[in-house]
Amino acid sequence: MDPPENPLARADPWTHLRRFTAARIAIGRTGGSQPTGAILNFRHSHAIARDAVYAAFDAAIVREPLHAAGIHTELLATLATDRRSYLLRPDLGRELDLASSEKLTELGANSGPCDLVIIVSDGLAAAAMQHVAATIVPLIAELREAGWRIGPVMLVPLARVKVQDCIGMLLNARYSLMLLGERPGLGTPDSLGAYFTANPRLECTDADRNCVSNIRPEGIPPAKAASKLAWLLKESARLGLCGVELKDYQPMNAPGVAQQADELIE
Repeated sequence: MDPPENPLARADPWTHLRRFTAARIAIGRTGGSQPTGAILNFRHSHAIARDAVYAAFDAAIVREPLHAAGIHTELLATLATDRRSYLLRPDLGRELDLASSEKLTELGANSGPCDLVIIVSDGLAAAAMQHVAATIVPLIAELREAGWRIGPVMLVPLARVKVQDCIGMLLNARYSLMLLGERPGLGTPDSLGAYFTANPRLECTDADRNCVSNIRPEGIPPAKAASKLAWLLKESARLGLCGVELKDYQPMNAPGVAQQADELIE
């Protein structure tokens, strides 16, 4: 037997729009309040977001598929020694510890300059690491085909975006690209963000960076993000522009690496 209808519950006229977005719209109402189901769903999503922020970084999730694709990695560390210090002291995640700085200095002296160094960090959503290989592998393939020299992928737990400037400078890289877990929203606990800058140096600010955000299957799929990043990086090199001066005029559905991504990561 169906439960009795609640005379206070009202359907929302926007309900048909919910199939187009994961945003919380058309949740209905009961009197002057939200329905119980909507409240419980919100609390569940909030709990998932909190768990995402405190989740630990598992380097193997990133390292193993990259090594299988023939991509070398290096493990570095910031001044943030644990998750608590990382969250309470953002400045600690912007600097490498002494051992990592010395390691990069030696690596840069022995290997010479590169066109691009890629840095990976858990950031504020370790779950985003599951999308790293599907983004990096086709991206590196596209850039190598264009003649770019790619340095080792740097795995840096508990890092902030700013650390890419130090790493790129120590390796004398033409570009640095940082992929890290974004601050989780209520429904996006695995979103990956990608930030790149030209001529990385300590004086760089956020105005010197370009960003591709919300990389995940429900947002920008990793293969499409790889294609977009490859286009932006090559366009930046062609024009000599980066950050706010570099505009994205790529045509929609432009051909790129997305069609080959599945074959590259298998």
